[in-house]
Amino acid sequence: MKPVRSLARVLMSGIFVASGIRQLRNPEHFTEHAKPVTDHITSLLERTGGPVPGNAETLVRTNGAVHVVGGLLLATGHLTRPASLMLAASLVPTTAAGHPFWTYDDPAARTNHQVHFMKNLGLIGGLLLAAADTQGRPSLRWRAGHRIGHSRRSVQRAVRTARRETRLAVRTAAAARRLPG
Repeated sequence: MKPVRSLARVLMSGIFVASGIRQLRNPEHFTEHAKPVTDHITSLLERTGGPVPGNAETLVRTNGAVHVVGGLLLATGHLTRPASLMLAASLVPTTAAGHPFWTYDDPAARTNHQVHFMKNLGLIGGLLLAAADTQGRPSLRWRAGHRIGHSRRSVQRAVRTARRETRLAVRTAAAARRLPG
């Protein structure tokens, strides 16, 4: 199953590396479409009180860097779960900014953007699957549950053994009291 996982990660990461490089090389092309979403994100981030890059070009470049780094991590198999989550999170505003099909009146443009919007939703689903993939190893949840079950059975065995030994000790003491002398 490992070759399938590796191939799937490489195939999925290609679109992120390519689009990230385009965003880094030519952010002006994406800034116009991204401006409504980046303005909204900037206002949300300003409420948290941290430092926020205010201009859309910087946010587009940051998104491009996230796509390149996340795509390369995913393709090489390093930190695949965090990289998948990072890419999925960055794809949400990218999809909203790049393919707002609901704003188009032209049926052909609307359909084109709707197809790309749905494609990005499919990519988000694939990234969430990649983030949940444990690569054939048991998950932390399973291991914790298994360990708890094992501990519970050990305690139950210890209780049964203690009861058995207590009954034996009581019988032995009762038998000793009945002995003459």
